[in-house]
Amino acid sequence: MGSLYYGDTQTPIQIDDRALAHLKVVIATKLRRNESFTLSWRHPEGDAPGRSTLWLHPSIPLRFVFQEPESPDLSRKWIEELAHSASSSGGITLIEEHLESSPAE
Repeated sequence: MGSLYYGDTQTPIQIDDRALAHLKVVIATKLRRNESFTLSWRHPEGDAPGRSTLWLHPSIPLRFVFQEPESPDLSRKWIEELAHSASSSGGITLIEEHLESSPAE
């Protein structure tokens, strides 16, 4: 489980390493362009029910911490889906990865 630290908070947002790696690509791209946007997600099981949203701005410190030392292989499709939501008025919505199944032989 990875952690996202935003601003001066000492309390991390826990996000699966694989999802966090994909978010990092999209978030870094938006912030590099000096764009502000929101990031929304549903609270995981075991947490209080509901959802949260952050306003991400290039001037606010952001740190990604991964549990796994190796970067996962990234899914271009998942990055594209996250990037598409990032460009919408609702901002990035952390969605589940849609795994492509291989055709039956």
